[in-house]
Amino acid sequence: MPEFSIGERVEAVDDTTRGIITTIEGEWITVETDDGFPHQYQASELMRVSGQERIHVSPSEAARARMEEERAEKKKPPAPRRKERQAPKMEVDLHINQLVPTTHGMSKYDILNLQLETARRQLEFAMEKRIPRIVFIHGVGEGILKEELGGLFRRYDNLTYYDAEYRKYGLGATEVSIFQNS
Repeated sequence: MPEFSIGERVEAVDDTTRGIITTIEGEWITVETDDGFPHQYQASELMRVSGQERIHVSPSEAARARMEEERAEKKKPPAPRRKERQAPKMEVDLHINQLVPTTHGMSKYDILNLQLETARRQLEFAMEKRIPRIVFIHGVGEGILKEELGGLFRRYDNLTYYDAEYRKYGLGATEVSIFQNS
């Protein structure tokens, strides 16, 4: 175990902390970091730093480096905008277990109406927020909800609907594209 003395320059073994030893109390050594903060370490967590560790830079060199950094930041091209077809879609899962905690006491008619009302609210929300695409996940089942969704979508002139991406959703989802300029 190395012996350290007050005033000695050290560096933490598992850290990038460097500083000067200010106190030694038993096995605990207090190091004032280059930032001026005191940290306590055990002797085994420290190592001596040899040689001159500081780099001297003239004020003109520092100013030149700052100007080069600013120029490099200004030259950065703007981040490319995502094409609309690559933008993430809003997804609405209409499975009843996603909408209510329990279906106890609900008839199939009540469940269907809740799913359709949820779809209508989410569709109007997407139109209001100018969200271009929305996917309604309805599942395969008997196809009743899918047919009723088609009836809902046909009431709107500013959208088209079609089966969603098969690889991701299978046959259980419908995608809606909303025309924003209508």
